Amino acid sequence: MDNAVIVREAHVAYLIGLGDDALILGQRLSEWCGHAPSVEVDLSLANLGLDLIGQGTLLLAHAAEIENGGRDADALAFHRDELDFRNCLLVEQPNGDFARTMARQFFFSTFQNLLYGALMASSDSELAAIAAKAVKETEYHAGLAREWVIRLGDGTEESRRRMIDGLEWNWRFIDELFVNDAVDEAMIETRIGIDRAKLREPFDLIVAQSLAEATLDLPAQHRPVTGGRQGKHSEHLGHLLAVMQHIPRSFPDARW
Repeated sequence: MDNAVIVREAHVAYLIGLGDDALILGQRLSEWCGHAPSVEVDLSLANLGLDLIGQGTLLLAHAAEIENGGRDADALAFHRDELDFRNCLLVEQPNGDFARTMARQFFFSTFQNLLYGALMASSDSELAAIAAKAVKETEYHAGLAREWVIRLGDGTEESRRRMIDGLEWNWRFIDELFVNDAVDEAMIETRIGIDRAKLREPFDLIVAQSLAEATLDLPAQHRPVTGGRQGKHSEHLGHLLAVMQHIPRSFPDARW
């Protein structure tokens, strides 16, 4: 296969992976609408979800443009099957209780903020522009989630227990965020993407400092769970997609 075609396919796959991360977590957060602990928190989570879905839309639209195969952001979001999604496993995990949701958000937003900060120097000018816009949003997301981790961890005996449980639940999915696969390697070579492994050290520092402030220990080591980037998802993604894709698939020509 021509090298230019290989690079283009890797470029599309890279953007779809980034877009799927944002889209799936945005959908997860939307499940909190009307169920959060307070109206203020309900609105905060809804806004985070909207920011992520906006990022996902921009990234998937850019992927479709480069693919030039007749698909658009909606087709990529609503008319792909579970095995075709390339999001990491962390973002598809169920919300659990509020503490578990905020632990997941703290881990992912901290990673995403570092990632977008690095992608602002991408040789893909459109991706660099998306990253420059998104990094401001993810900085706010990471800060908000960090505040909740500290508040709950250093709070009551019950809130502390729940935050410890939330951190433990999500910790096994962290390693996947920093793994470079063949697509990443191709994007690093072309300077479109960045070396995810280089983000681990600053990520670990932020997490360690935040948990120390929350008077919490780092979660115990678990066997890393990976495979989302290769389409090997947990049972939870199928249920999420069934809800997210039901209307567009049932009424594919509907307009409103």
